Amino acid sequence: MSDIKAVVRVEHPDIVLTKTVTYDNSSKVKPVSEAGTDPKSGRFLYHVESSDFYRFEEGLRDDHTISEFERVIETTDQRAIYSFKYTAEAKTFSPVISMANGVALDMENESNAWIITVWMPERKKLVDLWDYAQANDVDIDLLRVNEYASIGTSSAGLTESQREALLVAFEMGYFEDPRDVTLGEVADTLDISQPAASGLLRRGISRLILSSIVDDK
Repeated sequence: MSDIKAVVRVEHPDIVLTKTVTYDNSSKVKPVSEAGTDPKSGRFLYHVESSDFYRFEEGLRDDHTISEFERVIETTDQRAIYSFKYTAEAKTFSPVISMANGVALDMENESNAWIITVWMPERKKLVDLWDYAQANDVDIDLLRVNEYASIGTSSAGLTESQREALLVAFEMGYFEDPRDVTLGEVADTLDISQPAASGLLRRGISRLILSSIVDDK
């Protein structure tokens, strides 16, 4: 059976950062997928765009899904990278996706809803997302799904180095939430530097996403 790429829309007030992006409706947030998060720290990095970071941070202080936050890097007047710690009340889909042996390729807010792009090893694994949503009263809609070129059996435009890096990272649990290994450990296994490993993973994920988008047309 072919693996798939699916795009789903989910909405619930307890999904992490929902209250913040509702308070600051100019904000767009998405995880930093290439970050080497320490799996024991419980900290998660996000790209944030906002016309007013002070308003965004006011929303964070009143957000029951966030226990701690830090503006790590401000890249431009309207873009920054934040570090977050979630509360026990926060709902996240990443663990559900990981338990189904899938990979979260992308996640971004659309107003106070969330658009999540996932790769799944087989179509029936999508049921796990719906079971979680139903058990937690989360609104979920399937926007699109297509047969996906498998990481293991198709190049999907990847170089051999990118394909190897993605497979090694996947098998080591780098895409788990929280991560089982750090980016440095993936780099050591590949016998390359940490910046080189980060670049391979970032470009590899970008190629997979571009390949799947072309397939959708």
